[in-house]
Amino acid sequence: MKNILFPLLGTLLLCATTAVAQDSLWTSARPDGHAPISVMSDHYHHKGEFMISYRYMPMFMKGNVSGTDEISNEAIFNEFMAAPQKMQMDMHMLGAMYAPSDGVTLMAMANYIRNRMDLRTKMGADFTTESSGFGDVSVSALIKLMNQNRQFIHANVGLSLPTGNIDQRDDTPMMNNAQLAYSMQLGSGTFDPFVGATYLGQTDLFSWGAQAIYKFRAGENKEDYTLGIRFDAIGWGAIKASDYLSFSTSLRYYTIGEIDGIDADLNPMMMPLFNTANSGRNQLDVGIGSNLYIPTGNLKNLRFAAEVSFPVAQDVTGIQMENQWMGTFGIQYNFGGHH
Repeated sequence: MKNILFPLLGTLLLCATTAVAQDSLWTSARPDGHAPISVMSDHYHHKGEFMISYRYMPMFMKGNVSGTDEISNEAIFNEFMAAPQKMQMDMHMLGAMYAPSDGVTLMAMANYIRNRMDLRTKMGADFTTESSGFGDVSVSALIKLMNQNRQFIHANVGLSLPTGNIDQRDDTPMMNNAQLAYSMQLGSGTFDPFVGATYLGQTDLFSWGAQAIYKFRAGENKEDYTLGIRFDAIGWGAIKASDYLSFSTSLRYYTIGEIDGIDADLNPMMMPLFNTANSGRNQLDVGIGSNLYIPTGNLKNLRFAAEVSFPVAQDVTGIQMENQWMGTFGIQYNFGGHH
């Protein structure tokens, strides 16, 4: 899928660059001045500006796949005692951005997560497990590299802090207070540095951008495992429909490495998601979104945004749940400037 994504992004940037008007600066003071709401740390601020944001991010999974093919409950029961049926993750994310200078914008993000997974045992009994709590907090810096000819580039450098609990438990037909699957935990349990870069461009009616972020994992957590490294690359384009409204589309590729190590409280024979051999995936998503921006009046610089994305290709290692769709709905408000 990398062979598909990168030529597309390259073509997008090449075509867009040739259309850019000269001798002016990129600006976020328009509805498409921010990326689709699912893209984090996409824009910088001027010195002294402050922005707060809230995002609600639901994600749904249903059924299971092995590699790229769907796999039945019956096939899973040949190896495991239970099979996941569907899962919903709801994340509520709060963010804050502050620019101590024109060249650097600081950012912090915290989230609250609620997970619910429905499962079926080999004997035909259905049950549900749930987990909830605060996830990992991330802090980062956006470092301006270029802003000219209505194009902007900044570096993204940050660290995810292990504030999310990784000892989430619930009752099951097999055991009371059982340790839940890796995907039901609330954080990584490790300090995770990440680096990347973001490119933005504009004409009078269009905007576009691309971002690549690479997240490392530092060491092993207290449960004796390390989540896989993650790489995200996304390209997007948007049209300014009016001074208030814009519409966007995006293409996102991400890859997640396999889990290294084993949580001793998880029996790998019980269900696929207890076995670290069933971890790691490559996925390509297409998103559609919209931004509503208020440029004047008492609510100046207030934004409402939404994006829904769907996987067009997913290739998992082993047996994992099949992603169905994900949404991001947000509000952003800026103090002290035109961003």
